[in-house]
Amino acid sequence: MFQKIQKDQSAPDYLLLGAIFTLLIIGVIMVYSSSYVWADYKFGDTLYYLKRQLLFAGAGVIAMLFVMQVPYSVWQKYAKLLLFSCFVLLFLVLIPGIGMIRGGAQSWIGIGAFSIQPSEFMKLGLIIYLAAFLSSNQKYIISFKKGFFPSIILIFTAFGLIMLQPDLGTGMVLVLTCMLMVFVAGARLLHFFGLAAIGLAGFVFLILSAPYRISRITAFLNPWEDPLGDGFQIIQSLYAIGPGGLMGLGLGESLQKYFYLPEPQTDFIFAILGEELGFIGGTVVIGLFLLLLWRGIKISLEAPDSFARFLAFGVVSMLAIQAMINISVVIGLIPVTGITLPFLSYGGSSLTLTLCSVGILLNISRYSRI
Repeated sequence: MFQKIQKDQSAPDYLLLGAIFTLLIIGVIMVYSSSYVWADYKFGDTLYYLKRQLLFAGAGVIAMLFVMQVPYSVWQKYAKLLLFSCFVLLFLVLIPGIGMIRGGAQSWIGIGAFSIQPSEFMKLGLIIYLAAFLSSNQKYIISFKKGFFPSIILIFTAFGLIMLQPDLGTGMVLVLTCMLMVFVAGARLLHFFGLAAIGLAGFVFLILSAPYRISRITAFLNPWEDPLGDGFQIIQSLYAIGPGGLMGLGLGESLQKYFYLPEPQTDFIFAILGEELGFIGGTVVIGLFLLLLWRGIKISLEAPDSFARFLAFGVVSMLAIQAMINISVVIGLIPVTGITLPFLSYGGSSLTLTLCSVGILLNISRYSRI
């Protein structure tokens, strides 16, 4: 199989590659523009976040270009090992003294001056394993016992470990992505309806079990009830987007980054982008994500085998869902969840793993009939 794939490979999807690099360049620019005030206050170095983001982006691009050369069939061969390693990391992050607490969540493992977020690895690891499982067992997916149930148990085991950190945002992206993969594999709607009823009850339990999640819901419904507390972020985000108008205030001219939005280079970077580049800038970014989604779906549909189809679909779904949730939070459509915007937000693990993911997608594009 490896030899056959090697003979059939061609150039990667240049439209997809162009969209990725454009988003990455916009991200680097916006990380600097949104962070230099906070970086100067916290570290005495206006370039602190920019230098680190350039390092993360450089490492991520090198990783992407390397992964783009690895035949996608290799990931199918090592799917079990990758998933096992991801579960080990999720267990390790929960051990006191190993896991690092940031923002109330024990989601990081420190390595020297840097840290990794195991839940980011789990998203990609589970997509790879689930693609391998579904491609080998697709004929059983209509069976609850042989196909649907094993997939669901695996997905929610990973979700449960992520929620112990807790990290609802990443858990939501993982569950929604994997459930879409199971759905397109041909699972019965009846099984999904039953699961939806259980999931709704579980979601209500998760909300009621943590007071801060209830606060986020009430802040979403009426942020002005507590404008200096739980409603602060969403109010300041809307204050950023509103004055941006059509053309924006101009690059670097944001007012909300002056200590109104906490660390605006991460989850709320789209708000600063909207303030500085306006409706046009925001539309360009959303258009680039739509281009990425279109090319990713096309690559999936034209992939040479079922594993490649499921893998490509999983990767592009993960990126699209994460972008949709982040932008929806920023513009006030859904409660705050704490999810980064792919390619744009400041971050090490998230950016590097995102670029590795699209490296896999680009490799599959070399064998797709597009």
